[in-house]
Amino acid sequence: MKMAEIRWGMIGCGDVTEVKSGPGFQKAPHSRLVAVMRRNGKLAEDYARRHGVPKWYSDADSLIADPDVDAVYVATPPAFHKDYAIAAARAGKPVYVEKPMALTFADCEAMLDEFQSKQIPLFVAYYRRAMPRFLKVKELLDGNAIGAVRFVQVSQYARPSEKDLAKALSWRVDPQIAGGGYFYDMGSHTIDFLDFLFGPIDKAQGYASNQAGLYAAEDTVAGSFVFKSGLQGAGTWCFAAPYDYEAVEIIGEKGRLIVSMFANLPVRLITGAGEEQFMIEHPAHVQQPLIETVVNELLGLGNCLSSGITGARTNWVMEQMIKRIDR
Repeated sequence: MKMAEIRWGMIGCGDVTEVKSGPGFQKAPHSRLVAVMRRNGKLAEDYARRHGVPKWYSDADSLIADPDVDAVYVATPPAFHKDYAIAAARAGKPVYVEKPMALTFADCEAMLDEFQSKQIPLFVAYYRRAMPRFLKVKELLDGNAIGAVRFVQVSQYARPSEKDLAKALSWRVDPQIAGGGYFYDMGSHTIDFLDFLFGPIDKAQGYASNQAGLYAAEDTVAGSFVFKSGLQGAGTWCFAAPYDYEAVEIIGEKGRLIVSMFANLPVRLITGAGEEQFMIEHPAHVQQPLIETVVNELLGLGNCLSSGITGARTNWVMEQMIKRIDR
């Protein structure tokens, strides 16, 4: 894309856009957020006023058609990702879409078909691929810090939220809107990060169930997976636990790496020589580093490592792991 900067239009003005992503479009070099849309026009206007965005809309078609919008950020729940993204592609505009990429893997495939046929880039907001703490894990692996990797173990346990307990439930646990429950919302980050480190997973299976009965979606998932390289892994995600704990443990021939996907904890390198910790703070706007790579690719200055192709792979893995659900 031959231009001096990328002017963004944002569809959806929910919580994720207040700090995690929205300001990143303003602060990334050669990038500006020029329009926002929310179906509630008053809320769209309020967001635009608070964030210094010059235009606001109450319908997506008007934002997509705006000639001042070069690219579109889709920040809605997953149920709406496919339609908004395809509408933008048909208008000739690249898209950066929130994760998970879509409601289903079939929806991801439909999006990929549209973007590939138009030769327009599609990016997915798996922003850990560009965050310094997670890049440190890749640096250590690439530097042979634990030798050849033997196995990957994922553990993620969380207590039900107050909203869950009170039955004032978020859309994140409505499968019709989110695709699944918190496994889709949070576990997707972990699966994508493993794809970033080790390449595609081409075999996956699992069992999912609803243990606490607080909502329709699964709250517990146990599964195993095999990367195309032959590396194996396993994971357990339980969002009905009595305590919070989560870690990804990468076991190698000479040691292991432990990283938290969500908690503000150091990366731990444990070998026969002892333990070394790397505490790397997250940026103020966690999506900004990835947004910068998106902008650079659109300007022909670099590449973004979170594409529609990689994002669709994560949806495929999740679908394999929740095929058997006991409700």
